[in-house]
Amino acid sequence: MRGTLLRKNLMTALLLAPATLWLVVFLVLPFVPIAIFSVGERAPEGGYQAAFTLAQYANLPARATAFWNTMVLAPVGAFACLLVAYPVAYYLALRAPERWRLILLALVVIPFWTSLLMRTYAWMYVLGGRGIPALLAYVGIEDVRLINTPGAVLLGIVYGYLPLMILPIYVSLERLDRRLLEASADLGATPLSTFLGVTLRLSLPGVMTGFSLVMILLLGEYLIPTLLGGGKVFFIGNALVDLFLQSRNWPFGSAIAITLVLVSVVVLIAANRISARLSGARRVDLI
Repeated sequence: MRGTLLRKNLMTALLLAPATLWLVVFLVLPFVPIAIFSVGERAPEGGYQAAFTLAQYANLPARATAFWNTMVLAPVGAFACLLVAYPVAYYLALRAPERWRLILLALVVIPFWTSLLMRTYAWMYVLGGRGIPALLAYVGIEDVRLINTPGAVLLGIVYGYLPLMILPIYVSLERLDRRLLEASADLGATPLSTFLGVTLRLSLPGVMTGFSLVMILLLGEYLIPTLLGGGKVFFIGNALVDLFLQSRNWPFGSAIAITLVLVSVVVLIAANRISARLSGARRVDLI
């Protein structure tokens, strides 16, 4: 019995070894110099100078605007994605004809085949002076500004990350036992009660997976705020690019990066616990 358990543990370790090695080499090891830089000082010519100080962390309020924009627009963008994605996923999983389901699902994924940069540039044209504002001016509504605003950034976020929200919710709904819906209806529950008490509750793991995935990616977003925000909507990702590549303040940039990683970990833990509590499950795996 003990030999069998030992062999199972050895086999598990061998199966996990490639993924573990990959995470250590490409995630943990690069994180070490960033942590070291964060307690250092900026050299006179820029870059890193060896020291041990927490002054960089004490200086985090200097980038309060970037943190504020990120901490507001990231959850708002993730929630907006959720509001759009859930009806789409619900239709694909429970209402769409079987023969069309894969085709419709492929249409959701197809935007990923095109570069996000190209799609964001397309939105720059649509929201720019020759796009929707020009059409509004043609019908008499002038001086409408859409580009370089938080609304434009939010629209780009929803468009860019919508598939990442739809797919986890679709998987949860597709695995839903239809007999539970029939039983709820047979017991006299209204469609709204069935949706809230059965469908939504059992799909919460997928909802929280999609929400946390989009939220974490938005915390480090750089491209969409740069192009659709025009430098007026500053995210933490924009601050990191400025600190590392322009002002060459590596210690301060590293401190912000460490803070961003800690915020991402907190988001994952909070989403995991909320999902487990709401769904009544003991443990919910997000990734």
